[in-house]
Amino acid sequence: MAEKLTSQSKDYPRWYNEVVQRAELAENAPVRGSMIIKPYGYALWENMQRALDDMFKATGHSNAYFPVLIPESFLKKEAEHVEGFAPELAVVTHAGGKSLEEPYVVRPTSETIIWDTYRRWIQSYRDLPILLNQWANVMRWELRPRLFLRTTEFLWQEGHTAHATQQEAHEEVLRMLDVYARFAEEWMAVPVIQGIKTDREKFAGAESTYCIEAMMGDGKALQAGTSHDLGQNFAKAFGVTYLSSEGKEEFVWATSWGVSTRLVGAIVMAHGDDQGLILPPKLAPHQTVIVPIYRGEAERTTVLDACERLSIPLREKGVRVHLDDRDQYRPGFKFNDWEQKGVPVRIEVGPRDLAKGEVCIAIRHNGEKHQEPITGLAERIPQILEETQAGLYQKALDFRRENTHVIDSYDDFKARINDGGFFLAHWDGTAETEERIKNDTKATIRCIPFEGDDTPGSCMVTGQPSAKRVVFAKAY
Repeated sequence: MAEKLTSQSKDYPRWYNEVVQRAELAENAPVRGSMIIKPYGYALWENMQRALDDMFKATGHSNAYFPVLIPESFLKKEAEHVEGFAPELAVVTHAGGKSLEEPYVVRPTSETIIWDTYRRWIQSYRDLPILLNQWANVMRWELRPRLFLRTTEFLWQEGHTAHATQQEAHEEVLRMLDVYARFAEEWMAVPVIQGIKTDREKFAGAESTYCIEAMMGDGKALQAGTSHDLGQNFAKAFGVTYLSSEGKEEFVWATSWGVSTRLVGAIVMAHGDDQGLILPPKLAPHQTVIVPIYRGEAERTTVLDACERLSIPLREKGVRVHLDDRDQYRPGFKFNDWEQKGVPVRIEVGPRDLAKGEVCIAIRHNGEKHQEPITGLAERIPQILEETQAGLYQKALDFRRENTHVIDSYDDFKARINDGGFFLAHWDGTAETEERIKNDTKATIRCIPFEGDDTPGSCMVTGQPSAKRVVFAKAY
């Protein structure tokens, strides 16, 4: 029997690493900070990717692909951009046994190479808008790696759009932020707060950055997606202009937006418990696992035949079913294995149950276990999956509400921030106060939320006027 998982209350970071590895999502690679995504983890990412891709295409976007190697000079064209990414860059200086005349940067993000391309693609207002998305890998030299959350190489999507007007670009930024929020809540079952980042926290090279922030199981925040209004910064850096319908030459307006495999880590931390992973049914690689229970060859044949017959109508209903017919493991091992892997529903099938026309159902997210008639099972399982999806979201929402605090005293803030949670507090809007709070407490402004209390007040640190409360938290 495998050693029990470390409990969340004892050592949350260790619990997280153990769940990721025991659930066979990923493992560390030989290069520090890199990871190997295992088949089960990649299947989860594929389901996320498929759902997001459908949402992107429904909003008019097409997929394209751009090179992983970017001339170093491209990054230097947008000063704020290169300054922001310089510490994280991996640079290729040799290839084919020779020194390169110009080094290449391994893609940390693709704004520069894409806007160099758009310079050739865009001539007239008739060429706009361009609505592209790219599924790719990127590399940022991570000093404090953690599987899925921060790795040197990770998978993501990055949208890059070009528009004729500032208004069009701004609408695109908010449209895609809403897509991310809907995906997080409706597919991942993770409630999020939408808002705008402070200037100190915005993307390097952006005019403004919008985000969705999620609360993890230890009360820390996770930035789960960002959408950037790039203004005309990259268009000016790369000379991307278009001839307007009035015959005027204008610079193009730009956006970019992205989410990454850190969303896998978000699912682990938002829903997992001391038994392991808990997956939302909409994204689970296996929504239902059937575990046969038998002794001897005669029972084996009877039970496996019954399991096969059970799986057919479930698949016809669109349920992703897996029959665990591994002979080398006992049922108890399988129960624990699939519990650690977070499968939403387990169906246990034994000869005694079959004789009664029943099976045993185990529901992962609430630990409920009961007998269910075989007749009507194909209708009941999809209902249970829907109830599970809704239940996970509600549980996460309740947790966030219980751990969100309105606070006015900086002394109280400093005393309580280490316990985790979101803190709604007034801030005077200055970078100096923001920096002081981070230095004092390691907490940051996660966003200035769109919704919430808009009542003006006084900054908890300086007492200066504040337009509204912002969201403070410690974050991953």
